[in-house]
Amino acid sequence: MEVIDPEERLVRRDTGARADTLALVTIALVVTVIHLLTNGRYGFHRDEFQFLSDARHLDWGFVAYPPFTPFVERIGLEIFGVSMVGLRLFSVIAQAVAIVVAGLMARELGGGRLARVTSALLVATSGLPVFEGTEFQYSTFDYLWWVLIAYFVIRLLKTEDPRWWVAIGAAIGAGLMTKYTICFFVAGVLGGMLLTSARRFFLSGWFWCGVGVAVVIFLPNLLWQVRHGFISVHFLQHIHTRDVGQGRANGFLRDQFIICANIVAAPLWVAGLVSFFRDRRYRMLGWMYVIPLALFMLGKGRGYYLAAAYPMLMAMGAVVGERWVQSLRSPWGRVVEGVFFTGVAAWGLFVYALIVPLASSGPLRQFALKNNGDLREELGWSELVQQVASIRDSLPAEQRASVGVFTANYGEQGAVEILGPKYGLPMPISRTNSAWLRGYPAEHPTTLIVLGFSKATAEKAFTGCQLAGQVSNPDGVSNEEKGGSIYVCGPPRLPWPEFWIQYQNFG
Repeated sequence: MEVIDPEERLVRRDTGARADTLALVTIALVVTVIHLLTNGRYGFHRDEFQFLSDARHLDWGFVAYPPFTPFVERIGLEIFGVSMVGLRLFSVIAQAVAIVVAGLMARELGGGRLARVTSALLVATSGLPVFEGTEFQYSTFDYLWWVLIAYFVIRLLKTEDPRWWVAIGAAIGAGLMTKYTICFFVAGVLGGMLLTSARRFFLSGWFWCGVGVAVVIFLPNLLWQVRHGFISVHFLQHIHTRDVGQGRANGFLRDQFIICANIVAAPLWVAGLVSFFRDRRYRMLGWMYVIPLALFMLGKGRGYYLAAAYPMLMAMGAVVGERWVQSLRSPWGRVVEGVFFTGVAAWGLFVYALIVPLASSGPLRQFALKNNGDLREELGWSELVQQVASIRDSLPAEQRASVGVFTANYGEQGAVEILGPKYGLPMPISRTNSAWLRGYPAEHPTTLIVLGFSKATAEKAFTGCQLAGQVSNPDGVSNEEKGGSIYVCGPPRLPWPEFWIQYQNFG
């Protein structure tokens, strides 16, 4: 029997730990490279145009979301300009960090190399996190904050060091400045404390210090909401009603399996959830999943809202799976591993083909466009702005001298604002979200190029409307803009102040 010196054992352990971490980083880097090579295809998504617009008008809050995402986008604009690859780099980095942290969670839960790599691979091949690396969305950073909170809670429960509450509070504060749905995860954290032995931390000064950190970080946005009559609450109520009415909340349970996590990982994350509840030390994390799940189901949330809760379940499930595989007699363990990772890879390939713009032409591109509505919303914006510029140029000189561009949604508004300067187009006038708060021009245009309105709505709102064009895109792909009408109209029928109040829009 080989006798290993304690110092040599320590060296081997440190070397193994570094190798395991390198494996996690390698997985994240591979995903990063895939996104960097493909994120310049197609165009900006309509949601990205809203972030780009708000990034040019920084404030402590916006109608549709808190200020963190536009702030990061502003940094991207200053560094890269209007570059899809550059601006989406921050999303790619956030996804890469989440992949690594998922592997680290498995390590903290007692998993070896197999568990750590499995956990990272599952996040790297799950639908929602893959999507988050393809666009600049607030849900990308929201995903990262949830994962970090879970990791910090695991460290708290493992070490019994209450100082981790400061990190938890900081992540919660950043989450509140990113997307308000993190309140559901906070409910899970507090509920998990109340329902387990972790309630003892309510008596810790470090817990209340963490609460204070979260409040201080979130306070500027809270004050902004107070000054604006909690306009985001009205926005969220409107959007939720719309989503439920359009059926976007349907299939919530189905989405937990096919969108939120790699479908092959379902047995693992279920095992992870059961294991959390069976483990007295980590039971709080089980409630951190179940409570948001119940709240989203009762409130009819959309399926992807809970996606960021799955890395902690998959990490624990990977630990359980690793121990089970190790208990099997050879070669059955290797057979199980082979079947499992083949399934993970197969689902991952399907997810990437569906979500990531891997091909600029051919059958793979057609498959993605046919089945991915978000990719379809990235097409046609440059052509739309060019069309608006052509309509402007076709107007008589007296009309061109006082022309405005009125848009019906934030995609059109952002596209004209970001891409329009190339053609000398004026700042668009928009009634939607934070653009409505910014108001209408002091010098009222006498001629308006109106986008996104039906004929009946345009004629009701404006005077003298004439059809000037139909929106299309070179690929003939059906999306929200294709087939829409463009009108040339006179001023609003109501005085501008009354018109502005009556035609406010949430979208």
